[in-house]
Amino acid sequence: MNRAALAPTPDPLNSSRAADPTAETAAISLRGLRKSYGPVRALDGVDLTVQPGEILALLGPNGAGKSTCMEMMVGLSTPDSGRVAIHGADPVTATRSGVIRAMLQSGALLPDQTVRSMLTMLHSLQARPMPLAQAAEQADIGELVGRRIGRLSGGQAQRVRFAIALLGDPDVLLLDEPTVGMDVTARRAFWHRMREVAATGRTIVFATHHLEEAEREAARVVVMDRGRIVADGSAETISALVAGRIITLRGARAAAVAALPGVEAAAPDEADPTRVRAVCADADAALRALYASPLADQVHDVLVTAPGLEEAFMHITGHSDETAA
Repeated sequence: MNRAALAPTPDPLNSSRAADPTAETAAISLRGLRKSYGPVRALDGVDLTVQPGEILALLGPNGAGKSTCMEMMVGLSTPDSGRVAIHGADPVTATRSGVIRAMLQSGALLPDQTVRSMLTMLHSLQARPMPLAQAAEQADIGELVGRRIGRLSGGQAQRVRFAIALLGDPDVLLLDEPTVGMDVTARRAFWHRMREVAATGRTIVFATHHLEEAEREAARVVVMDRGRIVADGSAETISALVAGRIITLRGARAAAVAALPGVEAAAPDEADPTRVRAVCADADAALRALYASPLADQVHDVLVTAPGLEEAFMHITGHSDETAA
């Protein structure tokens, strides 16, 4: 099925779209977006083109402009200047016709309803509904449909929000912090399902503060900061912007490792808190000092690697990954 063919036919009289031919063929086209809230400039000239079938991770610290961009994509907000097109249509038309759907972290659910009753009600409102059983299967909520929403955990509620986003069988799917509230096992299961959804040819844009998710799941990463796009490319391309090396090890405290020459910062590894992860400007100097110190008899499993997306994010924006939500 040609999913893009289901998009509304663009209005040839709309001169703003006619002036931008990429808006007719792109899944998402943002051109010159600017938006201010009083003295705060949320967007400052954002240009972004997302092609059909792309999987894109949107990163940035709090206040970078990610949420504002997503709101404009579904017509919840309008730019002060600039243009937005979703498969050639304006965002409101695309949302009403089911071309684009969003899974919002704060999307309201009805706590007194069962999952089944809420999905059934929302299913009846879709312009081109996906079979209800298919949406439940793709979101992996089969065991939850009989439960009341108010009794779901945070991670389970996120899976229900995912099913709601799928109900309209969208061409473009926006995910705002989709794995918030999920433990590691649930996050892995979610992304397994998401890969299956992506394989159907949908365009997927997701915002996350788990940088390893962006590195692993997205073919393209866009980093925003202070209302602008400051990096755009594959995770490998963006990571290559950072020099130096990463040392991870066991058997020493982060503070002791941070005191070694050549080490810029050290902290417990988020993926494995039993390891210390050190960002090094001079890994050779750090290792020489390490093995000449009393720590030499304690440390083990020492690993030296190239910087990853986390270090690139910190380098580009000047923020730690903890502010990337």
